Amino acid sequence: MKNYPFILLFLFFTKSLNCQELSVEKIWKNYEFYAKGVDGFRSMKDGEYYTQVIDGSIYKFKINDPSDIGALLVDKNNLKYKDLSIEFDEYFFNGDETKILFTTKTESIYRRSFSAVYFLYDRTTGDFEPLDSDRQPQTLAEYSPDGTMVSYIYKNDLFVKQLKTGKVIKLTKGGKKNKVIYGTTDWVYEEEFAITKAYEWSMDSKMIAYLRFDEQNVKEFNLTNYTGLYPEQFKYKYPKAGEDNSKVTAHVLTIKSGKEINLNLGEYEYIPRLSWSKTANQLILQTLNRHQSSLKYHLVDFTKKPTHKVFFEEKSETYIDVDNNLLILKDGKSILRTSEADGFNHIYRLNFDGTTQQITKGNWDVIEFLGIDDENKAIYYSSAENSPLYKSIYKIQIDGSNKEILSPTKGYSNAEFTSGMKYFILTHSTANSPSQYSLRKNDGTVIKVLEDNKALADKVASYTPSQREFITFKSNGTELNGWMIKPKNFDSSKKYPVYMTVYGGPGHNEVLDSWDGMDYMYYQLLAERGYIVACVDPRGTMFRGAKFKKSTYLQLGKLEIEDVINTGKELQKMPYVDPNRIGIMGWSYGGFMASLAITKGADVFRMAIAVAPVTNWRYYDNIYTERFMRTPKENEKGYDDNSPINHVKNIKGKYLLIHGSSDDNVHYQNAMEMVNALVKANKQFDMFIYPNRNHGIYGGNTRNHLFNMMFEYTLKNL
Repeated sequence: MKNYPFILLFLFFTKSLNCQELSVEKIWKNYEFYAKGVDGFRSMKDGEYYTQVIDGSIYKFKINDPSDIGALLVDKNNLKYKDLSIEFDEYFFNGDETKILFTTKTESIYRRSFSAVYFLYDRTTGDFEPLDSDRQPQTLAEYSPDGTMVSYIYKNDLFVKQLKTGKVIKLTKGGKKNKVIYGTTDWVYEEEFAITKAYEWSMDSKMIAYLRFDEQNVKEFNLTNYTGLYPEQFKYKYPKAGEDNSKVTAHVLTIKSGKEINLNLGEYEYIPRLSWSKTANQLILQTLNRHQSSLKYHLVDFTKKPTHKVFFEEKSETYIDVDNNLLILKDGKSILRTSEADGFNHIYRLNFDGTTQQITKGNWDVIEFLGIDDENKAIYYSSAENSPLYKSIYKIQIDGSNKEILSPTKGYSNAEFTSGMKYFILTHSTANSPSQYSLRKNDGTVIKVLEDNKALADKVASYTPSQREFITFKSNGTELNGWMIKPKNFDSSKKYPVYMTVYGGPGHNEVLDSWDGMDYMYYQLLAERGYIVACVDPRGTMFRGAKFKKSTYLQLGKLEIEDVINTGKELQKMPYVDPNRIGIMGWSYGGFMASLAITKGADVFRMAIAVAPVTNWRYYDNIYTERFMRTPKENEKGYDDNSPINHVKNIKGKYLLIHGSSDDNVHYQNAMEMVNALVKANKQFDMFIYPNRNHGIYGGNTRNHLFNMMFEYTLKNL
């Protein structure tokens, strides 16, 4: 009895430890739930070793030896220039791995592009020096295949440095900001074709193929940077829907002579891809028409006298997605590609004589190529064969036989193969467990675990999170995938408010059996406060075949918001949902959806938070918008009928509009036009602008401030 107070204190202390409370600060200020990865992993040329960055130095490990503790390959203390230690961000070997190219002082330009100060390191001599002290920063530097030169872009021109002599050769002339670009891409190619590097070395290092962008007729967009006494203007080329594009041409230049060959590719609007064979001087280019409904494959063969032909054309009544699923085979006669020709995305062998053979088949989509083992004629790829919720890794023979699965059937898997395709790193997670990284043989056998994120998993578990459950909703007879996180201590006899999160646009799914880190913990925070969190992937999203994905053609927003509203109505019917307290939040395309939900779905949604939303597709870039909508002149009704601007009169609930003033992607103009429409309709709303922040709205304390604001707004209004 004398120990009773101590026991009570102990039990209270233990309970406190096991019932921690989440906060926005823990998630978005302290980043306590940030998962670890495998930093600086590089396969070495022989495919039997890999390198990894540990504490700023590079170590070498034998792949098939779990006990190998690693050998020091590059000591960070040796990376000094003019007695100053240089910290690097990335590193790349040359062909024989005697030299390394380091990126330092990396700075983002747009979403994928960046500039950096590159350094060259010679492992044999220990020499460490800048790539080009007179022209900094550079971008897109890489070794030539034979390792004797380094190519790079500086101020929109293409340069080559000869390593033996140190001589720098300017290959192109006339590059100028907002006028002409050589070897890299304009803003819209980077954003919508996911390509920044627009030059490639031939396999014998004698030629470089590159694209030239003449963007002089593309209209400029101005962004204001609110720093200093007088704000500064940043101008860049941004072709909006229906407006002029850059004039893009393809060229091949011989390094030794400086001779340039201009490639005549016929009529086209875009050149989204160019690639050399790794075994022969054969160049493959793809061209698209403006509607992106006709994709042509060009072969320019330099093995003898240069020849050019279009060896295949794919056409669609809607549009054709351009991806990185293209491999040129060593036979010099064919490539591998993916196509939705049979209604689902599958792998095909396409011969240079125009004939084709389908390799994978079924009512499921291939997601991406991972590589080919030429010796064993095996293709490695990922697919959604088991469900649109899952991504799994497969191996199949090039003739379509002997398909094998190399990863768990559930969850979400990614694979990075080493040289020679003998081994790979498998990254695997589920909706309720962080990513694990394991090194495996190409049959899926685990060699060793590189990172299990156990500390993070234990930390998450200490908060006793509610499990994310997968469910289905129905909309106009179509079954839709969704998920739900219920409040802690859920009681089905009670009524709970619902916080819906949505994206809903082409090319991206939210309903995946995949770890989404800080977002997951934010949803747990809402669940702690008594909210049901729910999500749905409407029609138009991925991995359910071409018909489902392309059903939104010419009418972005129509079917998607029907599905979101119908999901809200289904939620209202659930016995444990308060039908009068359903809110929605979305970012980018999701902000577009949230804005439509509070307008077209005003009778269902009590609150909407729209972050960086498109409010009228006339304001967005032409490659993305016209792919799905054609031009405003061709499809005026499609543009207007589903623009939130035209439906603001219906708003009944609370609406919070958030945007970054320096958003180069979805312009701040979208928010301003939404404000004009709301004021004209005499509708009250809430708004917050983040000065000098781009589409991601981050930097410093920004994310913490943003999520605190959204959290408090939700507590107050839902």
